[in-house]
Amino acid sequence: MPLVQVKVIEGVFTEAQKQEMIRKLTDAMVSIEGENMRAVTSVIVEEVKSGSWGIGGKALTTADVREIAAGKAPSGPGS
Repeated sequence: MPLVQVKVIEGVFTEAQKQEMIRKLTDAMVSIEGENMRAVTSVIVEEVKSGSWGIGGKALTTADVREIAAGKAPSGPGS
């Protein structure tokens, strides 16, 4: 049974956006494996605490991700 795990930093995505991720990722898997697998395809969206995710040796915060999404380079202490 397929399991898709998505990890995101807490406070970045709304509940509606997380629901959309679940729906679209399920649809993507079903497009590959067939409609009969929809009922047994699981998607887990897990939030990681701000500052507990590191890239390139630096902690990434919720504020950093929001700046990146806005097209700006992160400028906070985690950067």
